[in-house]
Amino acid sequence: METLPVTEVIWYIAILQWWAGGFYLLNKIFFSRAERAQDKVRKRNWKIASWLVYLVGLPAWVIIFYLEKDWIAFYVEISGAVIMLLGLLVAWIGIKKTPKWFVAIGFIAALVGMKYSFQDFGIMATIEQWLELGISIGFLIGMLLLAFERRSGYLWFVFMNICCGALMYIQGHHWLTLQQCISLFFVLDAWRKYRPAHPS
Repeated sequence: METLPVTEVIWYIAILQWWAGGFYLLNKIFFSRAERAQDKVRKRNWKIASWLVYLVGLPAWVIIFYLEKDWIAFYVEISGAVIMLLGLLVAWIGIKKTPKWFVAIGFIAALVGMKYSFQDFGIMATIEQWLELGISIGFLIGMLLLAFERRSGYLWFVFMNICCGALMYIQGHHWLTLQQCISLFFVLDAWRKYRPAHPS
């Protein structure tokens, strides 16, 4: 099998890092702007934009996790597309009831990822696997809660950002480590400024 020259690999990884980190950071910034919005129209527009950029950044994260053999995070990230679409639909047209199969897809993906991870590395034998599990839990629960306008979703994102930042640092993806740190600021800002779209 033909391998790419080192310089091409470096550029390839750099593009993936900027793509993944840039759009996921925009997602957190847009969430923060949505919670700071003073009227419902602006809040709705920022929420729609936040879910859209989340979807745009998703393929790059999937590729990065695949290249690093982060199988738990890889499969969970793929399943995340379904929950992101749910969040987009909620922001766009409003949906009040969570389809049970949306939830099931995410957790089935986590189990599939754990299966492949255990085959490659053993049962939770490395720190990377524990961090992947943390990413997966924070990612799935945080997205589901935020898709339905629950403030606690932001705190699960904090957990996810910490785990992902640590994993990216261990694997030498320094821009993605920095992106996770910056994202923490905007996630906490969104949590602090939280305003429900449909106050009771």
